[in-house]
Amino acid sequence: MPIHSQDYHLLPTKNDEAKSKSSRGDDNVSKALRRRRGRFRLGFLIFFTTITLCALFLTPGKSSPSVTLYSDEDTGLERCVAPLPTAAKPPTRTNPWASLTVPEITAIQKWLEAPERELNLSRGSTAILSDNVVYLIEIYYPAKSDALEYLAGGSAPDRYSHIVIHHGGSEVPTIKNYIVGPLPIDEQTTMRPLTEIYHENDIPYNVRGFVNMGELRDVFKFISPDLSDALEDLFGATTRGEDNDTLVASAGGPFSFDGSTRKTWFSLRRNLPGPWLLPVNFWQYIDVAGTDPSLWKASKVVYNHQIFESTEEFLRSYRNGTLVRVPGGSSDSTEDFSWSTRKRVGTPRDLDHLPGPRSVSFAGLRFRVDRATQYISWMGWGMYLGFDRDMGLNLWDITLKGERIIYQLAPQEAIAQYAGNDPLQSTTAWLDRHFGMGLAVRDMLPGYDCPHEAVYLPATTHSALGVIVREKAICVFEQDTGRPVTRHTGYLEGEFGAVKGYMLTVRTISVVGNSILARNAVEEYQFDYMFHIDGTMEVRLSASGYLQGGYWEPLQEGYGGRIREHSMGNLHDHVINYKVDLDIAGLENSLLETIAAQEIVEHPWLEDDEWGRTAIQQKVTKRIIETEDQALLKYPTNFQGHYSIVNQNKTNAWGVPRGYAIHAGYNPIHNTIVGSRRLLNNANWARYNLAVSVRKENEPSSSSMWNMNLPGKPTVDFHKFFDGENITQDDLVVWVNVGTHHMPQAEDSPNTKTTVAMSSFLLTPLNYFDSDISLDSSNAILLSAPSKPGEPWGFDDYDVKQDFTCIPKTPPPFEYLDPNVYDEEGRLKEPENVEDLRKMAEMYHRIKIEL
Repeated sequence: MPIHSQDYHLLPTKNDEAKSKSSRGDDNVSKALRRRRGRFRLGFLIFFTTITLCALFLTPGKSSPSVTLYSDEDTGLERCVAPLPTAAKPPTRTNPWASLTVPEITAIQKWLEAPERELNLSRGSTAILSDNVVYLIEIYYPAKSDALEYLAGGSAPDRYSHIVIHHGGSEVPTIKNYIVGPLPIDEQTTMRPLTEIYHENDIPYNVRGFVNMGELRDVFKFISPDLSDALEDLFGATTRGEDNDTLVASAGGPFSFDGSTRKTWFSLRRNLPGPWLLPVNFWQYIDVAGTDPSLWKASKVVYNHQIFESTEEFLRSYRNGTLVRVPGGSSDSTEDFSWSTRKRVGTPRDLDHLPGPRSVSFAGLRFRVDRATQYISWMGWGMYLGFDRDMGLNLWDITLKGERIIYQLAPQEAIAQYAGNDPLQSTTAWLDRHFGMGLAVRDMLPGYDCPHEAVYLPATTHSALGVIVREKAICVFEQDTGRPVTRHTGYLEGEFGAVKGYMLTVRTISVVGNSILARNAVEEYQFDYMFHIDGTMEVRLSASGYLQGGYWEPLQEGYGGRIREHSMGNLHDHVINYKVDLDIAGLENSLLETIAAQEIVEHPWLEDDEWGRTAIQQKVTKRIIETEDQALLKYPTNFQGHYSIVNQNKTNAWGVPRGYAIHAGYNPIHNTIVGSRRLLNNANWARYNLAVSVRKENEPSSSSMWNMNLPGKPTVDFHKFFDGENITQDDLVVWVNVGTHHMPQAEDSPNTKTTVAMSSFLLTPLNYFDSDISLDSSNAILLSAPSKPGEPWGFDDYDVKQDFTCIPKTPPPFEYLDPNVYDEEGRLKEPENVEDLRKMAEMYHRIKIEL
């Protein structure tokens, strides 16, 4: 039977098992003796492993280990306990921010389709632009006061859903938002317009989201047979709508300034792995406004710096020989494009045929999960998870040692604004919320995206085409950071010791990619929420994936970096906005500015000293920022200070207001470009490092899914949150930005690296506690100096067996499965072929021309 110790199960060795009865009663065995025995067993294991590894390396022709390095018989070790989380104990029976389930979404869809609703709805899979379509069904988060009342022991708030309908069949086509509830659907359920959270309630139809392939097929009519012939001649590639076509489509955005138009630069790229890096020197400007595709037109063509007012004008120039061709013609069709794949290249590295080290929890996982409510707890931390279509994972009711630190922590928007000397790059400014970063979340790759011991949680999202359930959308894992949280070397009693640095990470990865009327690159955003034992939280955003590549030629110099013969990575900024609703010792909080500045002061004790009476030193000044207009902020110069949220009425034991400070992490940037019409007023939040406003139910987000296409008339204008209101001792929200100035280089091919494309901010206690709370950790050591120099130092490891060893559970074989997709009836849909699988997986991020 396992020995129970320190709340985890330690399995005894076979050699010790026979002696276990007598050893249990032997209270006189010293710690030192037990440690020596443990070191002997560990030393034997290391010795045996070393001999085995040497034998492996001296055996010729071995590319990987073919024998077991150790076994139960060799070491006497038992198997470790399975890495499964123990059950968490959520504060409430239900998660008030939980996503809608498939049955709930199906019931709402049918309720909306009922004749008495008079909505005249069509199903998204077969709808045309002039139809009415349910574009989105998702949870509408409850009012904060209702949620807090429930967390305090009151009744659960009623559940409501947020509905978006494309009214393409209206006399004036439009987009409308609705609230449907309470849920579940019954005779009490009602529907009303949702208008209170938007600054512009009339949402033009031209800023709509993408529903199905029908819209794309109407766009492809601009690729006429004559144009296809010309493209094949110019680029050695085809666009005939056939299975073996060698060109695919992409486009740039935004598509509109104020919703009165819908236009885009239409680009072509080689239909090879990583097409986003393989553009050709050809662009069309197309007008796709309104619901009648017969009125759509191509208004410009650009080829090799020549501008034509129509496709016909371009073809005339091509036919009469006046077209100035790209030097080399279609020679690049014979170029080796294998560099754009992710296949391994180069000489194998020394010892790289061996698997690298992996994290193992020998005594079992130390965090708890309640899958039903998606509640997580670890080392005094607790939190609920939520998930939505626009931005994906969000965290709620984050508590530490029973006190709420954060009510809501959620990404809001992500911009990417490009530069270049071509029609597409110079006009591109993406707002990725439009495409649905939550909808674009992908299942994790076990052992690659997350450690083998990670625990996975599902996510459910809805689109006009159905419901998607991804079983491994979220991963949770604990890691040893490899560095102590605190440590000190000393000789007096209690001075010398260290606390091990552990961290819990909650992660998702969203793939925001290209399609016609959608993204022109495949950015992989990795959202990390990391919790430390000292009360610090780190919010980190990393990016990888394929660049939005441009066509390289000498006139592109200064707009990016050349990465291949005809490919470049274009200069751009990424800025991602987060909402942090801090509740520090209650709802009444203030914004504190802390600045360290140089001062020149005369000290009387320096009289007649060789240094003189004058000293130059630093001095901290603090002030409470009183109004919202003063709270549009950039980090202090040289980071000589910080901003924090404090409660002036609640102090620690030393009379100092309790608070949490906001610190810049990696790449603390804001947007470089100010004044561009493509980001005129739809991403005003990106102008700052952070901003603080009074929390209001009618200001739930800094952006909306339609903001990308409404820079001149945004549905949500962030600056309108800031109207001079007093922000002292009120319920406050901090809007924090992360990002990176991406200056692409050769090493960005084929993919950018998370080691560089990374940004973060930290939230850390500021007099919130009376002292360092990490000292309550038992995973620590305290050393005491010997009585005589040269003798071993004594130590106390708090009886946590850091040397405990067992044989870890073998990770399961790698497996990656497609998501479960449900139709409007709630039935599981089976894809017909690999092409359908590709479309579902990429959500039309790479569009094959279908004529």
